Amino acid sequence: MLTRYVPRVLAGLFLCLTVLLTGCSPHTTGASPPAPSWAGHMATVKLSRLPAEARGTLALIDKGGPFPYAQDGVVFGNFERLLPRHRRGYYHEYTVRTPGSRDRGARRIVTGQGGEIYYTGDHYKSFRAVLR
Repeated sequence: MLTRYVPRVLAGLFLCLTVLLTGCSPHTTGASPPAPSWAGHMATVKLSRLPAEARGTLALIDKGGPFPYAQDGVVFGNFERLLPRHRRGYYHEYTVRTPGSRDRGARRIVTGQGGEIYYTGDHYKSFRAVLR
């Protein structure tokens, strides 16, 4: 009588194990892409999760302008030292419009000459590496 249930139990265990292992696969649909090496241990954000204004600023950067603010494209000094260290002139900053703000607001995109893109929503107090 016991031998009747063994194949069923084994089949059930095999099914559970298959489901568990499939769910742990790094190739699961919807998984975040790995962060690029230039991001280091920095927090990341997918391009699609940025505010619409930031995506618009990136589209302007990709096209080479024109930019709405005279300060767009100026050298970013990285004085806060939150981004990886590079020689002066490596980084450039661009304004991300802030709805309701009377001035340029606190949001910026900073780009590096190696293709890096960083977003700050708090005027350089923190950055997130943007994943395209």
